[in-house]
Amino acid sequence: MKNTRLKWIGIAALVAAGPGMIALASAEDKDAVMADNRAALQAYFEDQVNRLSEASAIEISSVEDWPEQRERYRRQLADMLGMPSGGGDSPLNAEITGTLEHDEFTVEKLHFQAEPGLYVTANLYIPKDLEEPAPTILYLCGHARRVSDGVSFGNKTAYQRHPAWFARHGYVAMVVDTIQLGEIEGLHHGTHRQGMWWWNSRGYSVAGVEAFNAMRAIDYLETRAEVDADRIGVTGRSGGGIGTLFLAALDERVAVAAPVAGITDIRNHVVDHLTPRHCDCNYFTNVYRFDYAKIVSLIAPRPLMIANTDRDAIFPLDGVQRVHAETADVYRRIGAEEDLALTIVPGGHGDTQSLRVPVFDWFNRHLKGDDSLIERPAVSFFDTAELRVFDELPEDEIVTRIDETFVPAAEHETPGDREDWSRQRDSFRDALRETVFRNWPEHPVDPGVSRAFAVEREGVHLEAWDFTVESHVELRLYLARASGSNPQRLILNVSDEAGWREFMKSAGDVFGEELPAHPDVTTDEEAFTTGRRLLEEGNLAFAVLAPRGIGPHAWAEPDSREATHLRRSFPIIGQTLDGQRVLDVLRALEMLRATEDIGNAELTLRGEREMAGVALYAALLDREVDRVFLYDTPTSHHEGTELLQVLRYMDFPQAVALALEDSEVILENTDPEVWRYARRVAELLERGDALTFR
Repeated sequence: MKNTRLKWIGIAALVAAGPGMIALASAEDKDAVMADNRAALQAYFEDQVNRLSEASAIEISSVEDWPEQRERYRRQLADMLGMPSGGGDSPLNAEITGTLEHDEFTVEKLHFQAEPGLYVTANLYIPKDLEEPAPTILYLCGHARRVSDGVSFGNKTAYQRHPAWFARHGYVAMVVDTIQLGEIEGLHHGTHRQGMWWWNSRGYSVAGVEAFNAMRAIDYLETRAEVDADRIGVTGRSGGGIGTLFLAALDERVAVAAPVAGITDIRNHVVDHLTPRHCDCNYFTNVYRFDYAKIVSLIAPRPLMIANTDRDAIFPLDGVQRVHAETADVYRRIGAEEDLALTIVPGGHGDTQSLRVPVFDWFNRHLKGDDSLIERPAVSFFDTAELRVFDELPEDEIVTRIDETFVPAAEHETPGDREDWSRQRDSFRDALRETVFRNWPEHPVDPGVSRAFAVEREGVHLEAWDFTVESHVELRLYLARASGSNPQRLILNVSDEAGWREFMKSAGDVFGEELPAHPDVTTDEEAFTTGRRLLEEGNLAFAVLAPRGIGPHAWAEPDSREATHLRRSFPIIGQTLDGQRVLDVLRALEMLRATEDIGNAELTLRGEREMAGVALYAALLDREVDRVFLYDTPTSHHEGTELLQVLRYMDFPQAVALALEDSEVILENTDPEVWRYARRVAELLERGDALTFR
């Protein structure tokens, strides 16, 4: 195994010794290159957002067609949120654990289970002396932490003034905790700061869990005699604002909605780089490329007020106005323009009285037919500890690990025969085309191939080629071969950041523009000699591609906060960074096949670690790669290589099996037992020798 690794490093030394590298350049030069790369990425995001926004605009042919059209969009939204098909139907097992008394209302402290073990803690505010079922408000919380001595009282306690106001004005009102800041503290920050990129591979959205819990809250409210189920409104601010949007868009039982300081458009999130300011409860795996206005429009024709301030830094006014304008067009087309309102008040991102009053008035008007003056302010009445539901947290809770179960991962029995495999294979390829890589360019751009440089040194020819993958994405590919040779074998190495730095280290310090003559260039001569011999004796050409975001194409330091949030932008526009890297490799393969003297060479595609997954998917999609050499390959997308919703359909063993139909696959530094599925497919295809372990 060690000798195999040294062989690659020896060949890599030849490629790494070329000009145009940044890995060992001065800090100033590297920063300048990264700045240029970020500018290109910004142009890419702007272009993608323009395309997405244009395609997301709703066209309504007639009022009669809108319900069917809306339902189709609603199903797509539910899919992107990872919602269970058919909704929740398990017993709620609701339990009231205590009550609090106020002169005008009673507060019940309660919990229910949205699904077994998925506890939702809540406070239910009931006006005293109700004589008939009352209009009801479901209040969804934003991010407010209320913890003392390690005990969380839930963010419902921070927002108690809202349900208290409603209860004092004749409404039943329930406020529910979110999983991030509830009494049982779950997680909203999987990709935001925990590096849990597999959430996107699973198609898991914490926004989906919050919407599901809110729908089950309505299920509970419908069981209460005090609730008029035909007059249920929903509101909330910040995280509760976006939660209000998703719930009202999905659930027709919401009669009136008023999301507060929780909605803007994808342009603000991605182009204006707001992702560092938002946790994952704002986002979903955007397979169908929805902008937020499309989601808001699903509430039509029900009464909707969008409320915001004019200086909100995380939900900027320009984005709010764009969302409202597009939504207003839908309301106008179906004749419901009087039921849409936009309220803008002065201030920043705060829960102010001036922002609350229009919302209170909106519900009074649409749920009670009351236009009277709003006089009393919204105030809190209880200490936070008094509103706590649990004395001890339940041992059977799954809130803290709901990301592992909410969206089921695909499970596949090993195929029993070739017909069985054919069915599975076709379903995998359909999923890759229709979902995982759905948002690749419909028509490839002209690669615009141009030679960046070509140099000779001691019998080795090194050249680099620049090419375009898609609009605003240009990459460089390096190619080494023995001078004057016509190679019969070609290895394309897909490099990750660690591999790229290894290439650079093997060559020493490189600063010159012309490798053969520059006095500052030093190279590991032993590695260089070994690499040259391998090229000559193996009649071999060796190419290196650093996909977008890596090495010379890096736009931020690896694992930096900036790199994290640039990566988070891709699923918001319906892609993943690794998924676009697969496209990079496919375009590089096309370019190499069109290159004189090597286009017909036997082709090996090689990758390590996460790039092993990128190389693997490129090979199984390309279908003309002779050999795939994978080192330290992740055994599941839970471990690495982020592809949109892929785990709903397949995982790495199935991907290897797909590649085996056309390519030899060599897996190094892995446990063969993990790959039983692929080994079985190799047997069925009578290609047992095509799968090798080292």
